[in-house]
Amino acid sequence: MEYINGSIVALYLAAMLIFGWWGKSRTKNSSDYLVAGRRLGPFLYTGTMAAVVLGGAATVGGVGLGYKWGISGMWLVVAIGIGVILLSLVFAPTLQKLKVFTVSQMLTLRYGSKSATNTSGIVMLAYTLMLCATSTSAYATIFVVLFGWERWVAIAVGGVIVVIYSTIGGMWSITLADQVQFVIKTIGIFALMLPFALNAAGGMDGIRDRLGEQFFTWNGIGTQTIITYFVVYTLGLLIGQDIWQRVFTAKTPTVARWGGTAAGIYSVLYGVAGAIIGMAAKVALPDIIGADSNKDVVYAEVATQLLPVAVGGLVLAAAVAAMMSTASGALIAAATVARTDVTPFVASWFGKDIKVNSNENPEHDVRANRIWVLLLGLVTISLAIMVSDVVAALTIAYDILVGGLLVAILGGLLWKRGNGVGAAASMAAGTLVTLGTMITLEIRAENRFDGVYANEPIYFGLVASLLVYVVVSLLTRPTDRNVIAHWNDRVAGRIDVEGATFEDVEAVSSTTRSHKAKNN
Repeated sequence: MEYINGSIVALYLAAMLIFGWWGKSRTKNSSDYLVAGRRLGPFLYTGTMAAVVLGGAATVGGVGLGYKWGISGMWLVVAIGIGVILLSLVFAPTLQKLKVFTVSQMLTLRYGSKSATNTSGIVMLAYTLMLCATSTSAYATIFVVLFGWERWVAIAVGGVIVVIYSTIGGMWSITLADQVQFVIKTIGIFALMLPFALNAAGGMDGIRDRLGEQFFTWNGIGTQTIITYFVVYTLGLLIGQDIWQRVFTAKTPTVARWGGTAAGIYSVLYGVAGAIIGMAAKVALPDIIGADSNKDVVYAEVATQLLPVAVGGLVLAAAVAAMMSTASGALIAAATVARTDVTPFVASWFGKDIKVNSNENPEHDVRANRIWVLLLGLVTISLAIMVSDVVAALTIAYDILVGGLLVAILGGLLWKRGNGVGAAASMAAGTLVTLGTMITLEIRAENRFDGVYANEPIYFGLVASLLVYVVVSLLTRPTDRNVIAHWNDRVAGRIDVEGATFEDVEAVSSTTRSHKAKNN
């Protein structure tokens, strides 16, 4: 049985490498490599967005939460889905029209301030690297079970496959891989695991009779936990580089809005299905885990014990697909931020001016982007192998991302009076308060949930960041009117230029001032 399931997963992994060569044929410049030429229609866009947000936490973790908490185990994935819906309906059309590659470039256009953009690039790089490392560690656990490999071998093999197809074809390869992963996950969860698990449990009536009404209460997992899911995952999805980079692939603002909304609705249904599968497994396989055991084993146990052999292999491939989607998306996001935002910033310390993704030499730009994906891919594989608790590192990065950057990013999109000084001060205050609270709680921690994993750092960071952003913005001069005019032209779609650097915005501002001076 394990041989057949393992063979199915191995075939899937081989197919991933083929997608890399397919993507290479469609990659002619940086836009093709980083954002699939901004040409994805509704079907491709919906699939790639759903694939990147529904990773191992949503797929394997969602089933485990359903097993432990009942229907309320759906809230983690529902929070992810709501985040995608909010992003798509409120912000995605604007982001798509900006024609940028990174979150930091959006901040550059909006504020015209180096201090507001350089910090965000460094934080975003740390976040995407840790996200990629955790996803790599996650799907490697399945290879350990299926093939009996050592952990480091499983990480190395799986990581190399993701790095190869991501490096060769960039976002086009990742997009095709995401479509296959989206189909596999859909079939695996909705068409296979859900009906087989329900049948084994005697249907919903059997679940209700065996588990009782408490497993059907909406807040069984705890109201505080539900709130935390929405604060961390919903808000985090609104500003993550890995998610924004998918928005940038949309062909039109309409595709970004409604394709993303469809992906969000799909995610909500995915969360409900995962929770029900977990509940059914609780009835059919009541002794999988004890009170202190890892709930993530439930998914694999359902696949191997409740499903026929070949079907179980496909379901395990679905789990690998979910994790690889997140890993590949985080990898290309990390490489984009590293080359586009962080490298020019670091080079400026040594008096060097580096231009990237200019399309003056498309082949050179694509080659340089490939090198960055390859190098950072090797870095994340090494991190996943060497660092045993990458989840702690990801938690820290996620807390800083939300606590430190959320207000400055969303404030720039929603509040016209916000300026670069307020944004920079907001980022500094939010980051310092988040880290300070985290360190204080870690020193006082009596268990793992009181320190790095506590919820308070994000809450305190957000409050500090918001207060500082509003107060400092009101006490300082508004953003230069020429910068705002250029921003408004971008948002209205009147300027169709790829990317944005601080020097570009400065040049536009200077040109506008000179033109007005001559006219006067």
